Amino acid sequence: MTPVVPSGKAASMNPLKQSPALGGAMAFLGIERCLPLLHGSQGCTAFALVLMVRHFREAIPLQTTAMSELTTILGGAENLEAAIENILERAKPRLIGICSTALTETRGEDMAADLRGIRERHPDWRDALDIVFASTPDYGGSLEEGWGKAVAAVVEALVPEGSTSRTLRRVNLLAGSHLTPGDVEELADLIESLGLSATVLPDLSRSLDGHVPDGHVSTSLGGTPLNAIAGMGEAVMTLAIGEQMRAAADAVLRRTGVPYHVFDHVTGLAATDAFVAALIEAGGEPGPRLKRERSRLVDAILDGHFPYEGKRVCVAAEPDLLLATTDFIASMGATVQAAVSPVAEPALSRVRAPRVVVGDLDDLEQAAAGCDLLISNSHAREAAERLGVPLYRIGFPVFDRLGGPQRVSVGYRGTRRLIFDIANLFLEHAAEAHDGAQAAPSAVTEGELPHAQAQAG
Repeated sequence: MTPVVPSGKAASMNPLKQSPALGGAMAFLGIERCLPLLHGSQGCTAFALVLMVRHFREAIPLQTTAMSELTTILGGAENLEAAIENILERAKPRLIGICSTALTETRGEDMAADLRGIRERHPDWRDALDIVFASTPDYGGSLEEGWGKAVAAVVEALVPEGSTSRTLRRVNLLAGSHLTPGDVEELADLIESLGLSATVLPDLSRSLDGHVPDGHVSTSLGGTPLNAIAGMGEAVMTLAIGEQMRAAADAVLRRTGVPYHVFDHVTGLAATDAFVAALIEAGGEPGPRLKRERSRLVDAILDGHFPYEGKRVCVAAEPDLLLATTDFIASMGATVQAAVSPVAEPALSRVRAPRVVVGDLDDLEQAAAGCDLLISNSHAREAAERLGVPLYRIGFPVFDRLGGPQRVSVGYRGTRRLIFDIANLFLEHAAEAHDGAQAAPSAVTEGELPHAQAQAG
């Protein structure tokens, strides 16, 4: 069991932690015709909006209840009701996903009671609008926790209780926040390649995958249809990717009786084999193409082993993403020199590193002396420059490179691509270091040359 230790600093020097409200809003964006609403100040929403726009490079539908100093003290129920009315009139969403912030949670508002009162005053909303609330204060974890709470809240609100008839060869896929839209699409394709159908929740591969809509849309551009969420009880199995999805998978089990498997990740040969084995258990039939993809991954592991051997890597990421990345790095023969997480979670005890520091990017930089590669989000680029090592960008946000949301690192094909991408970074950095050494001046400078020659004579 890997020890998890706090940083010990009195303040964060270079923050790694992302807001749970941001994670909750991102999860809601993976549902069709949804509009996330942050119950807090305009500043809370503006900061989250900027980060998502920079990462996805898309117009992000995100609203706020615009709490002021006065409403924060007296209560924000009126702001919440007014915001829902305005959103329904202008954007006409089918679902509003409400995420609380530290501002309203610290005051101790009874959101459940407020929403019941609002519903009673607007019976006409019954068939036109669903409202889901997720408690996501900033002091309650990080992006992964907010994402997991939002998905669990959706299941509790929209999946009917009671067992129903099962649909053979149908599964639920609960996608964690550490999966990119490209990852989600790859897993859905993998499931379909075995002859199964999947309900993906949330499905960013249909809403934030970088497509251009036919016209202006005021809500999410796609995602999981609400009727598909309501039918999740008809699946034969739920596949949850990441420890953050355990609560949502447990909610599906409790409400419908559908059993579940929780996978730490689906990156690497062994992890993908385990995922495929679960699909076979659900009635899937692997074909020759899947077997060939596995064989290609085995060959890529053999080819990529040499660039990784002996390399020292430092990783900073959210817990589930940190676990997936360190597992992959260790499996390729490299050493995880340092691992940093913004929060303490049970999954960290399985991280393949000497220890996990709960801290920030400054802790990563302090522990990274002599390493060969940093792996983290774009905020670690300055640390990589100071250390003189390459940075492989993962997680959220990635704003100084194109194509981050479309990157794939899961399944047989995605793992193969990941092997090549990081191996090429090692090879490129080694070539640059070699060229720099060749171009370095001699220890004897031009002015000292005659004296040196005289001594040699």
